[in-house]
Amino acid sequence: MYETVEAISPRSRDHKQVEALLHQEGIRLDGNLDYTCGIFDDEGELIATGSCFENTLRCLAVSSRHQGEGLLNRIVSHLTDYQAARGNFRLFLYTKVTSAKFLSDLGYYEIARVPEKLVFMENRRSGFSDYCARLAETRREGDRIAAVVMNANPFTRGHRHLVEQAARENDVVHLFVLSQEAGPIPFRVRKQLVVEGVADLPNVICHDSDAYIISSATFPSYFLKDEEDVVRTQAALDLAVFGKIAGTLGIQRRYVGEEPTSRTTQLYNEVMAQTMPRMGLECRIIPRLETQGKVISASTVRQAIHDGQLEAVRSMLPESTYRYFAGAEGARTVEALRQATDLIHH
Repeated sequence: MYETVEAISPRSRDHKQVEALLHQEGIRLDGNLDYTCGIFDDEGELIATGSCFENTLRCLAVSSRHQGEGLLNRIVSHLTDYQAARGNFRLFLYTKVTSAKFLSDLGYYEIARVPEKLVFMENRRSGFSDYCARLAETRREGDRIAAVVMNANPFTRGHRHLVEQAARENDVVHLFVLSQEAGPIPFRVRKQLVVEGVADLPNVICHDSDAYIISSATFPSYFLKDEEDVVRTQAALDLAVFGKIAGTLGIQRRYVGEEPTSRTTQLYNEVMAQTMPRMGLECRIIPRLETQGKVISASTVRQAIHDGQLEAVRSMLPESTYRYFAGAEGARTVEALRQATDLIHH
């Protein structure tokens, strides 16, 4: 009975059953999925499902009528084997708090949680502690130690302004660049432009975020009720992880940019401003830098490159970023931006 875990194509009729089963279990279909599987009963009804996106497992659900039959174990085992076959051995997942115990029994370990909302887990017992140990090797002592976290997609004068202010006001600044791939500008390019753009600031230390600081483009929202809940929960999870990183590096404050036109960023900053003091940390929200009467925006830069109008946004860019996009080295990235259809969210 229920012998086979089957792949389910997003274009198949069975995919409607995936949406229905997820809905039945209080989960919406995630917008970022690259593989889905399921188990069907003898009548062809879907009774268990799970999906992947890059190196994460998502949308895990078992019909309430069949829970306790080991189906979740089989789905997770299948997805783990599938991920291994495509070279992904470090796996992450986000689950409801009520499901965390079951997944810990299947070899997943908690990184952080938002009480009553979700648990962030990985399949390596010491994955996060090893990451913190690597960070600890860069620790510098000082009276004032700060952090900045950015996607830098790409690195603009606005990003530079934020880092400069932190560098002026603190002895050490730990600058984290989000490592997850989430758009046409690859992480290695984003990181390169950040490193070049702050090379003259000797008290700034650049870090990869690895998988532990989560991009809004890849944060799973499928078991949260609405957009505001998504933003608040991501911010809370971000801070739960960041609090542990701050303890490792002795960080006392975090600098973030103000975003007067984005309700999403306003909510994110609001949660940070409310929560960080309770963690013994300061949240510094810095007004956005303007040029020619316009707020400097990475999305504006991406759109200009897409439209072949790099010169129109030159005033928004540090010389190193402009030189990259104007030169031969950046030609492949420029072409990727010109081919992209969604530049707002990436």
